Amino acid sequence: MSTARRFTRRRVHRSAAVTLAGAATLALLAGCGGASSDSATSVGDAVPGGKSGTTAIPTQDVVSSVKTDPGLSARLPADVRDSGSLSLGTSLAPGVAGLPHAGSDSKGKDVGLDVDLRNAVAKVLGIKWEVLHGTFATIIPGVQNGKYDVGADNFGVTESREKVVDFATYLNDGQSFLGSKEVEIDKATKLTDLCGLTVATSPGSTFQQILTDGASKCSGVGKKPYKVLYFSDSAPIFLGLANGKVDIYFGPTLALKYDATHVPGTKYLGEISTTPVGFVTKKGSPLSPVLSDAVNKLIADGDYAKIFKKWGVPGTGTAKSQVNPPPTF
Repeated sequence: MSTARRFTRRRVHRSAAVTLAGAATLALLAGCGGASSDSATSVGDAVPGGKSGTTAIPTQDVVSSVKTDPGLSARLPADVRDSGSLSLGTSLAPGVAGLPHAGSDSKGKDVGLDVDLRNAVAKVLGIKWEVLHGTFATIIPGVQNGKYDVGADNFGVTESREKVVDFATYLNDGQSFLGSKEVEIDKATKLTDLCGLTVATSPGSTFQQILTDGASKCSGVGKKPYKVLYFSDSAPIFLGLANGKVDIYFGPTLALKYDATHVPGTKYLGEISTTPVGFVTKKGSPLSPVLSDAVNKLIADGDYAKIFKKWGVPGTGTAKSQVNPPPTF
């Protein structure tokens, strides 16, 4: 699990060296053949090496029928009830590259699975979001310092994050592999399946952490190590898959399952692990339990399933929202 949104945002830290390495590799890929002659990305146009011009954004209204729950509304802090709004920090996701999680339509309106989920939660609580765009790296600090009441950027639950913010989970995402049609393997569920291949992922992410921690696994079984390229945007990864410079995209499960059905020349290879994803609030805030119960209300009423069906990933949500569940990492 962007524009930066294509990645799950389960960041651990970002080093300048990695960023520079990613920029250098992007220049290399951009200078190659393949899909590099495509026009600039817009809704209905192609992402270089990625989603085709026939990509359609689902338009079903799955939010307006959601019912407000007076009992949950009453549990919001008095100042929130008085203002009728909460500030939400998230990153901007232009175009279609960030779908199914988030993107924008031809009029610039925010769309996506995460957008519908957050709007449905707001409807249950009887409030509106004041959406404020930041960057992935600044949202959790913004929640900590009070800039945002809530953060939502496909944040995975990790031990380090639970020390500084509270979580109210709203889906389970995971870490999966998307391959080019030309890659020789048809299944990847462990790191040794990647030996000898070139893998692209996001810097400072859980994906980087997994690949770095497992770097010696291939030599341990007598195989060539995998090579890792880092990008903060998914477009050059799709370009690399198209022109053969990248064999495997290591990213969020929901996004890669979606891509496998929307990006020509790719195939979904499998998942290595799963992680709960949630809204983040200031540590000790009364908001997380209310947000969690709002998600559970959507699940019980069937609205949650409708949202996942709309975005083509039915059956991939969570059975129950939790506050601060045990971390995966």
